Amino acid sequence: MKKGTILSGMRPTGKLHLGNYLTLRNWVKLQEVYSCNFPIVDWHALTTGYEHTDELPVLIREMALDWLAAGVDPKKSTVFVQSQVKQHAELHLILSMVTPLGWLERCPTYKEQLRQMSDREIQTYGFLGYPVLMASDILLYMADTVPVGQDQLPHLELAREMARRFNFLYGDTLVEPDALLNNVPLLPGTDGRKMSKSYGNYIALSDEPDTVAKSISQMVTDPARIRKTDPGHPDICTVYAYYSAFFPEMVGQVRSECEGAQIGCVACKKRLAASMLEMLAPIHERRVKLASDPSVVDEILAEGSARAREKAEATMKKVRAAMHLA
Repeated sequence: MKKGTILSGMRPTGKLHLGNYLTLRNWVKLQEVYSCNFPIVDWHALTTGYEHTDELPVLIREMALDWLAAGVDPKKSTVFVQSQVKQHAELHLILSMVTPLGWLERCPTYKEQLRQMSDREIQTYGFLGYPVLMASDILLYMADTVPVGQDQLPHLELAREMARRFNFLYGDTLVEPDALLNNVPLLPGTDGRKMSKSYGNYIALSDEPDTVAKSISQMVTDPARIRKTDPGHPDICTVYAYYSAFFPEMVGQVRSECEGAQIGCVACKKRLAASMLEMLAPIHERRVKLASDPSVVDEILAEGSARAREKAEATMKKVRAAMHLA
């Protein structure tokens, strides 16, 4: 018997990178012990990218391919597209009626993103209400568990507050979700900066092996290490960060050899590339096979969305009844 119900999704805003793969790897483990719902949240993509929607169909398909290739199993989890389940919009509307404006304006990520994207027109009703839509995603499936990082806790607490407020007003109907703090490390970009699509400093999960190897060969290492005979400082090295994230069993040896000047940066990168390519090989193979027949992904998303609609409608019947709505 599975432990509980999980909801976790991703926005289809571009290629998934190795940082995203760390999250996917966690999902693959969770689906063995939880009843998991994994939506591709395309409506959320509109909150910051409403001007350009022509690429959404391709981005949704590419994301589905990456998820499936990484091991997300549609037989064990419900994999679907958010916009194919209209109940998300219905619950979003209802929750927006009872959510105080101050809750949204005080959300720390709202203010932070406004600063980060000051060059774009995102001061919209939809962007401000992003946490309400996120809460709807979670509460619609009666999810009692949400895997989050420390920085996402304020958003989840908002979802809990919305559930509590709804239940106070209309009776015990919605489930308050608990956080499942994940230990997914924050992966730096290949240049040592924060990983960002705008910097182009990431390795895409869909990259060909040659591209992966080239990206690793260009990674920034310890800037103070000029010669192989210079002792290294692994904690400030991007290459070491990737070893730590993907191959923890190797970090002891890597640290010892680096600090003892027993291995050069070029050789260290080559070893990382070999290990990374071995790890990614089955994922790449599955992705190529899935991409060769588009109907397979279409059917998986259609079936997943149909299952999601059934779950969502069951919740909405309870919500409507509690509010005396038709």
